[in-house]
Amino acid sequence: MGMKMKLSIIVPVYNMAAGGKLEYCLDSLVKQTITDYEIIAVDDCSTDDSYKILQAYQKKYPDRFRAVHSAVNQKQGGAKNIGMSLAQGEWIGFIDSDDWVTEDFYERLIGRGEETGADMVGCDYHLTSEHSMAIGQVVHNNKPQQTGSLDEEKYRSLILDGGSLVVKVYRREIVIDHPGRFPTGIFYEDNALANSWMLRARHFEYIEEPLYYYYQHNASTVHTISVKRCEDRMEAGRIMLREAKEYGYLEKYRPELEFSFATLFYVNTLFTYMQGVRPVKSSFVKRLGQEMVETFPDFRENVYYKERIGEEEKKLVEMQLASTCRFICYYKLLWGYRNFRKAVKRVLRG
Repeated sequence: MGMKMKLSIIVPVYNMAAGGKLEYCLDSLVKQTITDYEIIAVDDCSTDDSYKILQAYQKKYPDRFRAVHSAVNQKQGGAKNIGMSLAQGEWIGFIDSDDWVTEDFYERLIGRGEETGADMVGCDYHLTSEHSMAIGQVVHNNKPQQTGSLDEEKYRSLILDGGSLVVKVYRREIVIDHPGRFPTGIFYEDNALANSWMLRARHFEYIEEPLYYYYQHNASTVHTISVKRCEDRMEAGRIMLREAKEYGYLEKYRPELEFSFATLFYVNTLFTYMQGVRPVKSSFVKRLGQEMVETFPDFRENVYYKERIGEEEKKLVEMQLASTCRFICYYKLLWGYRNFRKAVKRVLRG
């Protein structure tokens, strides 16, 4: 696998041996209709048989499959970095190890890229909870007006609504031929780097068809709430801003980055924490609000914040910034009342 090839697919893997999920993902990759490609599956120090499964695929598909073992658990970012350091492809793709794609996914995305001269190509995806190629709930990952040669207006739109990083392919120049790598040891690693990648792209194309399957299950990274996940989301927000400062685009795209930071770091973290973490600690909530205001003192005047954040959320944010204790008491009462109403409705229906 030493020579340059058309495509490298990087698959971070951690404890995916149960239930055939990993095989379903890998089977969709080894069957790709594109011919000149490699799959680099990086086991992130799993404690189950994930690496054995990867080794079996390497044995069966030695020309295109590479199983790599990380001796240290570095979360998905670290595993992706290892894959990037080994990748030979002109194009780079990432896939989560419990997702899968149509057999022509990479051929179609790269084909569109090569015929248009794009350096980043995406498509739509299915949200699904079953392992099949049946049409799930289709999610539009991008917008047609974001495509073509990229200008300032399109970059602003991509910062606000960039869509999922894995449902795209990238020319290696914009992701690998730069010093920036994923942060290790945290979740939400994509949020930290996505803007820099998109702003390096000169031309974006988008196929308005769902060719990627995003598997939703109870233990998915995105759906498990803990203090660590909340802290990671905050750290991803900080890194996103550091990237913007380092690469010199913070001031040019300040309104978009301010809003992205406010939603990632503060608003989403605040409500995720309140809904899912027990016990609720006022010190965490207070620190979250303080750092938000220290970073962007006027974020509530942001044009996108005013347009896109719901009225109830805005009221709750105001309350939290004025008094954390009052906010927590009010929030608990509000959700207690709503849950009570739901329970009453269920009883009445029953």
